[in-house]
Amino acid sequence: MSGQGGKTWGGFFRSLQMKLILVLMVLNLSVMAIIGTFLLNRVSSFYYDEFTSQMNAVFTDSMYSMLVSEAKAEDGATRLKDAVGAFSASLGINSYRNYYILSGTTGSVLAGSDEIDSIVPTPAVLAAIEGRIGQETRLSKGYLDRAVPIMDGETVRYIVYIRDTKQQMQALSDQLFSIILQSLLVGFVISILLSLLLSKQITQPLETLTKSAKRLSKGDFESRPEAHSNDEIGVLTDTFNNMAETLQQTLETVNGERTKLETLFLYLADGVTAFSENGALIHKNPVAEELLGISAEDTPDFASLYGEVVSFDEIVNPASDKRMIECDYAVSGRNLKLMFAAYGENERGVLVVIHDNTEQFKLEEARREFVANVSHELRTPLTNVKSYAETILENPDTPIEMRERFCNVILNETDRMTRIVKDLLTLSRLDYKKMDWKISRFPIAKSIDNVCQAMKIEIENHKHTFHVDLDEELPVVVGDRERLEQVLVNVLSNAVKYTPDGGEITLRAGKVGEMMRISVTDTGLGIPKKDQKRVFERFYRVDKARSRERGGTGLGLAIAKEIVEYHGGEIFIESELGKGTTITFTFACAPKDEGQVLA
Repeated sequence: MSGQGGKTWGGFFRSLQMKLILVLMVLNLSVMAIIGTFLLNRVSSFYYDEFTSQMNAVFTDSMYSMLVSEAKAEDGATRLKDAVGAFSASLGINSYRNYYILSGTTGSVLAGSDEIDSIVPTPAVLAAIEGRIGQETRLSKGYLDRAVPIMDGETVRYIVYIRDTKQQMQALSDQLFSIILQSLLVGFVISILLSLLLSKQITQPLETLTKSAKRLSKGDFESRPEAHSNDEIGVLTDTFNNMAETLQQTLETVNGERTKLETLFLYLADGVTAFSENGALIHKNPVAEELLGISAEDTPDFASLYGEVVSFDEIVNPASDKRMIECDYAVSGRNLKLMFAAYGENERGVLVVIHDNTEQFKLEEARREFVANVSHELRTPLTNVKSYAETILENPDTPIEMRERFCNVILNETDRMTRIVKDLLTLSRLDYKKMDWKISRFPIAKSIDNVCQAMKIEIENHKHTFHVDLDEELPVVVGDRERLEQVLVNVLSNAVKYTPDGGEITLRAGKVGEMMRISVTDTGLGIPKKDQKRVFERFYRVDKARSRERGGTGLGLAIAKEIVEYHGGEIFIESELGKGTTITFTFACAPKDEGQVLA
């Protein structure tokens, strides 16, 4: 309750009513202060002027002559006292104002209207001792006085000194100040009453408008205040209602546009980031978060995201003739194209559209590498064929044995080019899904045996030890028998070629769940870890010189991967440098039924 009361009183002291009360009170105080100061100054000025006029009216030339003649008597001080005393009424002598007869040389009191032994010499007395009429003219002093020298030739014999303590003026000023203070208090009371009455008339419609504005800020557009007068407040109420109606229509339009934009940004394939005029991030869509590697809670500024690419000022500079700035940007393994554009007029922000060119970049790089590899692979055997053919043609007397050896080289290089072209055609059909798949059900054990028999001679030529480890009952599988045997041939051929002579090769096959699993393990040189993820890429070879020397094209595992994936399986590699390699591939088995088994 105390907190609520504090808020209530605090609100009252900040309210328009309190401000009106304070304004009227300050106005009343200012007016009374000005009037009081003026009156008090006028009282002081009047008292001073009255004192001066009385002195001037009494101390005339005739009065002065009379005083000079009286001063020549032996009891001149007494005679002067009596002479001045005769004009007490004219001089205003009373308990606050007295006159004294002073010595003209020392300024000591010789006689006076009251009993006083001495007077501190004032500037007026000092002036009179020097032979001049002296009078205090500063209102700030606590007294008024006049000192008239009575001369005897060039000598000042006596001084007639009139001194007023200003107590009468002070009493009058105090009484006047009391009247002003009472008037001020009455004015305060009247100000409070008038301000309460006036503020009520003003603040009540404003309070109604305030309540309506609060409801409006919360989205309540139905509650509208009524105008009860035709004055400024009534016009304000009508204007407020018109504004509320316009605002409602505008918000509905803006919400509709915002919904469309949010939907557009949310499902846009490109990333979008928007920045305010000071470079602060104000919007980013999920695609931008993914491409830039930032989370939904992160709010990096422009400089931290794109400062290395382009400066913020360069984009928002009105003098720039570039409507859009495009540049490439690599981040987190992605190749992005950034398009920067400024928006707004006076305070310009920046909109950034992010397009992911990673796949396009990889495809372009792969295309260039593919063309280079094909050109290189075909150029080498073509060069050999041309060289040996030219040698035979240019040397007709070449011995028969050498001509046969050269022709065998030409045939081998031709076979090599044939294999390359055949593999390329196979990959092309796989890429364009034009492969003529011959799907059938067949026993996988028979296919494995066929491949082993076909590879037997090559394995023996390299003096390898070959082990075959098969499950007791291998299933019947569904697929393209020729292509699956090609996969096994490619994997087994790699093991034979890249295992030093006298090595050991093991083929294992068995059913795992609903999948057929075949693996080939060798004791060859192994593959570095950094190259293991790339061995299934086209034309990729760990050691290009060694691969060409052994007749490899770099396409065998790429073709195997395409065939295995078509059959719903996967192929992967496990290798340790210097110890050997295991390549494993899986594919779906055929369901058990009583159907015919194709040989």
